[in-house]
Amino acid sequence: MTATRRLYSFDQLGNSDLVLDAEYQGGTAGHTGDDPLQRLLPVGNQGGFRYKGSPTREGVKLVVLYTSGENPDWPDVLDEKTGLFTYYGDNRSPGHLLHETPRSGNVILRDTFAAAHSDDVARQQVPPFLLFAKANTRGRNVVFRGLLAPGGDTMASDDDLQAIWRSTGGQRFQNYRASFTVLDIPVITREWIDQILAGQPLGSACPPAWAEWVHGRAYRTLVAPSTKVVRSHAEQMPADATGQQILSTIHQHFVGRWTDFEACAVDLWRMMAPNTGVTAVTRASRDFGRDAIGIYQLGPEADRISLDFVLEAKCYGPDNSVKVKETSRLISRIRNRMFGVLVTTSYVHYQAYSEVREDQHPIVIICGRDIVDILRQKGYTTPEAVAAWLDSAFPPPTVS
Repeated sequence: MTATRRLYSFDQLGNSDLVLDAEYQGGTAGHTGDDPLQRLLPVGNQGGFRYKGSPTREGVKLVVLYTSGENPDWPDVLDEKTGLFTYYGDNRSPGHLLHETPRSGNVILRDTFAAAHSDDVARQQVPPFLLFAKANTRGRNVVFRGLLAPGGDTMASDDDLQAIWRSTGGQRFQNYRASFTVLDIPVITREWIDQILAGQPLGSACPPAWAEWVHGRAYRTLVAPSTKVVRSHAEQMPADATGQQILSTIHQHFVGRWTDFEACAVDLWRMMAPNTGVTAVTRASRDFGRDAIGIYQLGPEADRISLDFVLEAKCYGPDNSVKVKETSRLISRIRNRMFGVLVTTSYVHYQAYSEVREDQHPIVIICGRDIVDILRQKGYTTPEAVAAWLDSAFPPPTVS
């Protein structure tokens, strides 16, 4: 049974509190006035960056980040299990320098993160960031996803705001990739919103979690581990056509030489787990899989410990799932103080997935959607870009 969200009607928005995961209804007139965010808060009705104030004059008092989740080239991601949110700036096409965007969203990010890493006086100038996402319903409805603080307690100052390069049509340009933490605040009251707009963000209605971040850069993170540990077929595969084409590109690249996919699987794992150490490919198996063994390093650089892992790669088409036979083979190879990694361009059958999780086998499952997501985060956002990467990193054997 699907839980019903708390719903606020369009007529209620002017006086509504912001309740975590509640849905706010858009209008039905058929024009931009239907946008619910401009009725909830004194911000604009278009774009991902919406704010009250001026980035260049008196300062920004409040920022709304809106994500539709529909732009695969710029995959904004909220990880509810860790409370981290990744958001891309507003320089999303060639023609402008990093900070020369019409809405000055990247200027806001630059100034915000600089202040976040300064002292508490500077952090008092950081505007509260409110995250909204498009609702999975018709119309303009939005869902409130939480109050964001720049950065995170597990991130270095060089990691939480990064200027990354992209290219479109042969033109290169830069954009920001920003990391935020969702704070453990279930309700943003209308009283606090009014105080923010009046220039008193640390007033009597300020949530303790925000005050703690301002005064000491302490993150009281909203962490919500999932109660569902087995992903469905649909959840394991990309829903959009471009993502499906990316997987098809990988599959077609290794047709007739399936064991060569193992090296690609290792690279994909490294993208997701950069602390992976030395990894060696083992012999090919009869089921067209090819394995690897390696180490994963934990701890400070001067005193790290290593965990051994085994990796199994399955370059399957979208209709061919990884079944119990394959997961059992991987399980049999895991020894004490080891973990396993399963990388597949397809999905893991429900029975196999369930047995892995219910028996608590230490196996990381990387399926088709995960592969597409990490490639997009690394800048390989089209089938053509993925094909170029494959041709360069894993070229087919030359015919003499």
